[in-house]
Amino acid sequence: MVTPGLPGPGWDDLGRGLFSISVAAELAGLHPQTLRIYEREGLLDPGRTAGGTRRYSQADIARLAEITTLTSDGLNLAGIRRVLELQAETRRLQAEVARLRKHTGRRA
Repeated sequence: MVTPGLPGPGWDDLGRGLFSISVAAELAGLHPQTLRIYEREGLLDPGRTAGGTRRYSQADIARLAEITTLTSDGLNLAGIRRVLELQAETRRLQAEVARLRKHTGRRA
């Protein structure tokens, strides 16, 4: 079933790798080599086809926008990596708190 407003199946899955490196770079306003550097530095982990071709998801494109914002703010790649790690840890802890609250029946 196709969702109205979306081009076809799979577009509503933000984690599904849909875009080649050239399309992802264009969407993010970056050079493809920059995406390769971000991957090498551990800032990005695109999916791969069976043949090893990178496939970038909508979530990857959003992450590239966040990385671009952080570089514009003056952070280097090590600083960006740390910010992204802390954001992921915060999300994990928030989910754990929500799970515990649900388990105990308490509200925020």
